[in-house]
Amino acid sequence: MQARPLEGIRVIDYSHFLAGPYVGRCLAALGAEVIKVERPGSGDAGRQHATVLDDQQSGYFLQLNMGKRGVSVNMKDPRGKAFMQRLCDSADVFVENYRPGALEKLGLGYADLSARNPGLIYCSISAYGHTGPDAHRAGFGLIAEAKSGIMQMIGTPGEAPPLLRISLGDMYTGIHAVAAINAALLGRVKSGKGQHIDMALYDTLVSMHEYAVQCYTLSGGRVLPEQTGHDMPTSTLYGVFTAADGYVVIAAQVDDAWRRFAALVESHGGPEGFGSDSRFYSLNGRNAGREEILAVINPWVAARRVSEVLALLDSIDVPCAKVQRIDEVLADPQIQARGMIVEQEHPRYGALRLPNLPFRFSDCDTTIYQVAPDLGQHNTTVAASLGYTDQEIASLEEDGVFYSARVDTSAATA
Repeated sequence: MQARPLEGIRVIDYSHFLAGPYVGRCLAALGAEVIKVERPGSGDAGRQHATVLDDQQSGYFLQLNMGKRGVSVNMKDPRGKAFMQRLCDSADVFVENYRPGALEKLGLGYADLSARNPGLIYCSISAYGHTGPDAHRAGFGLIAEAKSGIMQMIGTPGEAPPLLRISLGDMYTGIHAVAAINAALLGRVKSGKGQHIDMALYDTLVSMHEYAVQCYTLSGGRVLPEQTGHDMPTSTLYGVFTAADGYVVIAAQVDDAWRRFAALVESHGGPEGFGSDSRFYSLNGRNAGREEILAVINPWVAARRVSEVLALLDSIDVPCAKVQRIDEVLADPQIQARGMIVEQEHPRYGALRLPNLPFRFSDCDTTIYQVAPDLGQHNTTVAASLGYTDQEIASLEEDGVFYSARVDTSAATA
């Protein structure tokens, strides 16, 4: 097995909640030493997010911060600031997701840190980026999802758009930040210099539009994508359908797949001639006849159980799937075979099962088995790596410059 690609790279994760911590988790999986820096006392606000296990950990925090070392330092003390400067001097990458300007006040802005460490790759993640009229505004993924035009296109016509229920803006921006950081690391090999990476949630979601923007611009402003409900009028037949005992998605929008599907429907109770109706042999023809097609397909699916619909469509190689609940996803043999649920043993909570990352390399394992750190858990080891003596570390701990949570690890719970 090869070493993981980023072994030997030190990353300072000075972020909170989701987008920044996700970047750190990805870089840790790729082999980097990631040091999570948190404020004393409460630490990352994500510690108190969904599924709180105790006053120090939540499932949210455990998922996003596995594989990292944790330090907690009081930046209001000059010694804490000096520690952070030494830590950043030793780093290859610095990740933060605060509002533009916030870290400059602490001496942790790009200008200050890069002056001391010219090779530093400094990645900022914010709602709107560090330039433009909205750069100063606060925001979360929800805000970017609303402003990007994505939210306006989903849901049922005439109803308020639904929440996406996954943090699309944060995760998509996060993985783009991972790509940008790796590119900057490669570029540094040639230039010897780091640089500032400015990532915005709003930017990345606008970049996701694979058809909406060009539909509008190339039509001269005539085509404005709107909510379409459960199928896509521009890609008939492609959508969600109600079966007798659940929901299925069917993707028969490609001409060959449509012909196989239409013939199957006709041979299994559909109207005579449906499979040979040449009006529907092209995408434009199917889109024009969408309502007529749906009038056949909707009752055809509704009369059958999900398992029957899937079996029939699988037999003719038409892409389809059940709309699964999370418990069904966890039990899915494909997910199990791909190792997409990572199992960790936590000293207090016992066995943990959390989503894995989708990285798959032929010759190295990127699965993280190290659990997320307690607040300030690695103060001593990180400080020692910077050359602090035992006496200096003890003094910093005694004076409250270093903070560590006092947790009971005597018993694990299921």
